[in-house]
Amino acid sequence: MLTCAHGAEGLVKDQIANEGWRLAFSRPGFVTAKHDQAKPIPTGIFIRTGCQSLGSAKGQQGDELIDKLFQAIESLPKPIEQLHVWPRDRAPIGRFDFEPEIDEVAQAVAARILQRADANTFRCSLPNQIAQPGESVLDVVLVDPSQWFFGTHTATTLPTRWPGGVQPVAPEHEPISRAYYKAAESIAWSGFDMRPGDLAIEVGSAPGGACGRLLEMGLNVIGIDPAEMDPRIAEHPRFQHYAARAGDLPRRIYRGAKWLLVDSTVKPDATLSTVRNILESRETSIEGSLITMKLGDYSRAAQIPRWRDEVLRWGPDAVEVRQLARNRCEVCFAVKGLCR
Repeated sequence: MLTCAHGAEGLVKDQIANEGWRLAFSRPGFVTAKHDQAKPIPTGIFIRTGCQSLGSAKGQQGDELIDKLFQAIESLPKPIEQLHVWPRDRAPIGRFDFEPEIDEVAQAVAARILQRADANTFRCSLPNQIAQPGESVLDVVLVDPSQWFFGTHTATTLPTRWPGGVQPVAPEHEPISRAYYKAAESIAWSGFDMRPGDLAIEVGSAPGGACGRLLEMGLNVIGIDPAEMDPRIAEHPRFQHYAARAGDLPRRIYRGAKWLLVDSTVKPDATLSTVRNILESRETSIEGSLITMKLGDYSRAAQIPRWRDEVLRWGPDAVEVRQLARNRCEVCFAVKGLCR
């Protein structure tokens, strides 16, 4: 039982079919499959969450569906440590301002499940908390308000610990743009050890959403973008703006920076060319780069292996690729280590 961005399910189906899984039920943003052998839950660039299915229920009454859920989990070891309830993505991210989240219906369902459970069913007192590594999680996916799928997984990596694979984040102030959430998720997922006082550079920084997250974390930030920055970022004492394209600036601008974020509206090959020229310069000592690669259309995902091979030729320590929960039709490359 797998979830993904609305529109990416075709890529998920192709991947797991190549791994011997037989497709079962699916909807945009949601896929189930079976395997003849005992196999680990699939993972991949476009798989947001994965869990072992326990079944499903369909009906108009919430308590009726909860009864079926309790029947499905009767044989599970108790107590279950965490309860995650969320809806599948019902639209492409950004269309009609849609964002993946625990909506009001999911919140109400989760509260009712805990209310009706006996004292030994769950260890958690609240639903949709960040799971700790090793904890057991009961997953309830609202494919539709009247159709639920149940499953379980063990929390390991950060995305598997987040309810629905979506990072819970509470901004100190109203974010300037949704790039704030993309930056927060990419930084957490990458594991980059960004610390107060570090220098980070963002290419494609306007109007300042990602810069806002970096400044909130205490970093010094340089933003590179021909467009204007929001005054709240432009006037920040730890921010400096270069109103230019990254390729037009002297490499000394990047001197002393430990972290590079790139999220500009150019084609992926042009993005890689710009980043390569920055990272391979004698003036730079970037330890980690977060590069957003715009697909435009999911058919271009076939290019990801070629792009990854290109990045590996730069000589980094590691490269990871994921479609973040906050990504639109794009993926994030986390490039770790100095490139020379």
